[in-house]
Amino acid sequence: MSSEMSSNALIHAKSPYLLQHAFNPVDWHEWGEEAFAKAKAENKPVFLSIGYSTCHWCHVMAHESFEDEEVAALLNKDFVSIKVDREERPDIDSIYMDACQAMNGHGGWPLTAFLTADQAPFYVATYLPKKSLQQMPGMLDALPQLAEQYHKNRDRITDIAGRVKQALSEGVKQDPEDIGAHTLENAYTELKGQFDQTYGGLEGEPKFPMPQHIFYLFRYAAWANDSQALEMAKKTLKQMRDGGIYDHIGGGFARYSVDHRWLVPHFEKMLYDNALLALAYTEGYQVTGDASYKQTAKEILDYVSRGMRDEQGGFFSAEDADSEGEEGKFYVWTKTEILGILGDEDGALFCDAYGISETGNFEGKNIPNQIDADEEKIETEHGLSDETLEQRLQASRAKLFDVRERRVHPHKDDKILTSWNGFMIAAYAKAGAAFAEPVYIERAKDAYRFLASTMFEGDRLMVRYREGKVKEKGFIDDYANVLWASLELYHATYEGEYLQQANHLAREMKRLFQAEDGVFYFTGTDAEPLLTRPSSLSDGAAPAGNSVAAVQLLRLADIMADQGFFNDVHELLRTTSWRLERYSIGHLHLLQALLMREWRGKTLVIVAGDDGLGDDSVIRHLRTAFTPHIQPLVIREGEKDVPAFAKDFTAIDGKNTYYLCENFACKRPTTNGEELLKSLW
Repeated sequence: MSSEMSSNALIHAKSPYLLQHAFNPVDWHEWGEEAFAKAKAENKPVFLSIGYSTCHWCHVMAHESFEDEEVAALLNKDFVSIKVDREERPDIDSIYMDACQAMNGHGGWPLTAFLTADQAPFYVATYLPKKSLQQMPGMLDALPQLAEQYHKNRDRITDIAGRVKQALSEGVKQDPEDIGAHTLENAYTELKGQFDQTYGGLEGEPKFPMPQHIFYLFRYAAWANDSQALEMAKKTLKQMRDGGIYDHIGGGFARYSVDHRWLVPHFEKMLYDNALLALAYTEGYQVTGDASYKQTAKEILDYVSRGMRDEQGGFFSAEDADSEGEEGKFYVWTKTEILGILGDEDGALFCDAYGISETGNFEGKNIPNQIDADEEKIETEHGLSDETLEQRLQASRAKLFDVRERRVHPHKDDKILTSWNGFMIAAYAKAGAAFAEPVYIERAKDAYRFLASTMFEGDRLMVRYREGKVKEKGFIDDYANVLWASLELYHATYEGEYLQQANHLAREMKRLFQAEDGVFYFTGTDAEPLLTRPSSLSDGAAPAGNSVAAVQLLRLADIMADQGFFNDVHELLRTTSWRLERYSIGHLHLLQALLMREWRGKTLVIVAGDDGLGDDSVIRHLRTAFTPHIQPLVIREGEKDVPAFAKDFTAIDGKNTYYLCENFACKRPTTNGEELLKSLW
């Protein structure tokens, strides 16, 4: 970038996305009072552009329009222009995305909104090209027309903005409906009806991984003893792993696939996707014992450790799809390249195993994948055993990885987001416990310490850290996801500090975000006033904040025997019951909470004996098996802050002693772990 280019106000931002636009000829402002005061003083509408640093179409619009002097001149003359990083300000994004979906029936990024000076939208779109294309208006046509309408038809603009604001403020409220086992069955039936029987996931394209669907299927299969639900989850995990959406050379998943076979990804890698998928594959291993799920989870976590981890322990946000101006260039290969690196024999084997051809499967090049791989045929044709085949392919992947590392890497968004770190800490902790991998538990602890030491101002959890600075007061997602991380770390270590912190986070979450009807607002009581105070209810690519909060509060209710937390979730489910009945597939993570309530989970209190926990068979089972209906509480002699119901529990004859509790009542204790395990299911 030329040092002679003048910068705009975004040059002072920390967000990588905002900094990408700091040298645009557009007179950008950050979101804040100053920008809206300027709009009022100059009697101008606001042009709001929302995106994120690894968004491909955001880059396209930036290059076409925001780097263009002609478009910039129109924006600077007639508008006050504001740039927002949706990953730092999901509260703002949530409001205007709701408006976009209400006005257009769809949404996406970049998100483009035209606002009055009091933040109310009167026109909302997504990507707009520079010049109009068929029915898609272009910036050169839209900007003068909207500016003219703003001044000549102010009453109409005000009316539109007022009606949109009212609709966003009121939301859609319905009377509570009766929910229960039938709701869970209906959700499964809806999911099954849209399931792609060949490639897994939901039918159609583009295709997103949606790990919360996997979580639900595993739990429904166990609760209802439904083998088909289990097969749906297994099919999806296998097909995603086989597809090009998975990085077979370096590990980790891309954000989504543009086709129904999981072949061609949108190449950007997001931290939250990889965290949630690591959790899904870890659970796949717990449910089935299939080593391929374990391998996939470990490869995801190793990729994150290698390329997405800050030296202080936190995790970066994302890697771009583009490098050197081309989408996917870092990840694709020609057959000639592969043969030149691996040699004829190993090269031919790799090409057969990973679908590499002369013509390619992506713009003349190849995305390695195993969608059509026939392992038995490959072994026969190359005269290899299972073990030898995998050894040779592993060696080939390592060689290709070394070569790929010398390529120009995609841009990395190195900001650290609390909510996404919560997901990733939970993933490392769960995998560390399930796979008996202490290094993963240490990764989780390091990141948790980073959040505890860096992401709080006083007692207030914050949103983002970059270059020594934290910013924005935390949202419901931040509190709910760190609560999840706390409970997974407690389960991985049984160190009481994580349970205490979970309890504190839960109470702070209620204080800051809970409404009278049990639903959690997106923003806290101390947040900047916006056009509305939104709530996060429907799942997107990641589960909604209310959904995570409900599931984790139920876990905590069982561990602590806290009827209050149980009542909180019951009220939330009652308020959202009409959504769960009518739009179940969009609320599958929240339905986990209903499933847990219907399952009537158990609390297992383990009092450590004289020899300590050591290699306790019950604890080993709880970590390695799939037991979402059982919440463990471990007590050591002399430990403080033990939940009140378990204060008098003791170790019998100095042995590890087990108290199984259900519906806030406990059975007679036993020291026979093997007998206890037989009764848990």
